[in-house]
Amino acid sequence: MTIALETRVISSLEKVFPDEELAASPFRQASAFRNETFSFQVAYRSGLLLKRMKVEAAAALQAPISLRAVGLVPSEMPVYPDHDDNVVRTKPGLYPDPLLPPEPKEGWIAPPGQWRSVWVTVELDGRDEPGEYPIEIRFIAENGTTAAAETFTLDVLPAWLPEQRLLHTEWFHTDCIATYYGVDVFSERHWSLIESFMKTAAGHGINTIYTPLFTPPLDTDVGGERPTVQLVDVWRENGRYRFGFDKLNRWLDLAERIGFKVIEFSHLYTQWGARHAPKIVAVENGEEKRIFGWETNAAGPEYRAFLEAFLSELLPLVRERGLQERCLFHLSDEPSGVHLEMYRSVSEWTKERLGGLPTMDALSDRSFYDNGLVQHPVPANNHIEPFLEAGVPDLWTYYCCSQYKDVSNRFFSMPSARNRILGFQLYKFRIAGFLHWGYNFYYSQYSRFPIDPFRVTDAYYAFPSGDAFLVYPGPEGPIESIRLEVLYEALQDLRALEALEAVVGRGETLRLLEEGLDEPITFSRYPRDAAWLLAKREQINRAAAEAAQRA
Repeated sequence: MTIALETRVISSLEKVFPDEELAASPFRQASAFRNETFSFQVAYRSGLLLKRMKVEAAAALQAPISLRAVGLVPSEMPVYPDHDDNVVRTKPGLYPDPLLPPEPKEGWIAPPGQWRSVWVTVELDGRDEPGEYPIEIRFIAENGTTAAAETFTLDVLPAWLPEQRLLHTEWFHTDCIATYYGVDVFSERHWSLIESFMKTAAGHGINTIYTPLFTPPLDTDVGGERPTVQLVDVWRENGRYRFGFDKLNRWLDLAERIGFKVIEFSHLYTQWGARHAPKIVAVENGEEKRIFGWETNAAGPEYRAFLEAFLSELLPLVRERGLQERCLFHLSDEPSGVHLEMYRSVSEWTKERLGGLPTMDALSDRSFYDNGLVQHPVPANNHIEPFLEAGVPDLWTYYCCSQYKDVSNRFFSMPSARNRILGFQLYKFRIAGFLHWGYNFYYSQYSRFPIDPFRVTDAYYAFPSGDAFLVYPGPEGPIESIRLEVLYEALQDLRALEALEAVVGRGETLRLLEEGLDEPITFSRYPRDAAWLLAKREQINRAAAEAAQRA
């Protein structure tokens, strides 16, 4: 029996919904650097229910090719009511996001009348010589016949992407891993899962790892607690403190082995104002108990005595491990102008004891920087202009749920081009680092209760779906998302521009980037069209390859 399967090769920037017609144009050829990870999709639709299909890739490439199903997850809150118009959908429903392996027994499935998609990833690793490589994707029916086949041609260029210079952190929620998998914190099973989640992060350009010295005071109800995940053991005896760094050293060893460049130490004071201490537990008289938390005045003598003792032992460890140039300290997340004096109090006191080691905080009020209270401010991408005007060196930026108008972000409801344009913006404005709070946040807002991220994608009606996590918890580790893959494509775009700059100079690279545009690229104004972005990347690729050959 002949099985009719409609197929179309499309780019990684398309989102395929099961309940609407596929409007995406065919995308059959592109180029990539010799060490680039490249993705495209093959969308498919059948009039009949097909089960136990196989999907196979055939190519003369030595690079590994992975095939994953673009899964669907619910979004009950895809947008805020005053969203802008740069979205693909606003209604609740099923949205494409997780990248799933086919079910072992049932294989690939084509539900009747629904468009679905295969995500194809080619991980070029330098083994393949420059040239054009046809990649055939075949759909094999249960009876062994070929139901459909598509061919995509990948042109491997005679050029290499430089190493990523941008520092990139997606806050790593160690407690969410323990909670979701139901394992004891820092048990061997927990360490194994931590390693798996770390490896996926590092493999996608996340080179800075958020490290919980103590339980991070992030997105926590005032008076509430998150599970204890502190890496530092504390003993208090007769008002004096002792510290154990075995778990911290294990974490640092793991991070170094995986390849993280920078260690980002967790916040020493609570979020939104630095008024209190984070949750800290200690053993006293043989009993483990919480000794600091919401009841603790951040500037009070008890907590300052603790921090003084702690930092006097942590800093020698930092120097012993050679981390002086590869670490960042946080004070408080997202303070605003009303918190300036409290932040000033803890900042001035803490910096005296950090011995010149850098501090960094997400904040969008430039007065914190102008007053010398934070060495590395991280403004949101919709508040970055004053910091650019001030010429802040080594400037970082971030976005979260509040950045949903005009600027780049990565909600389910947004087109993937809005996610990927970030790479061009980071290059143009010479941004040194990018931060986001949600690599794997699997709690409700304020960490009131755990959620199942395959069912609740908005932190329980708190943030538009897609803000709280980039990876899903699979059986043995993370399941990647299309948003994670597209964000990594943005980072590769940045590196492609740097490759071009290395051979033709920055001025020519910027000219080519904005060639043909009616206005310069900013963080809020940029081409929205995925076709423009893909064509521009091809133009950058060709120019870099030709210039490299001439050099």
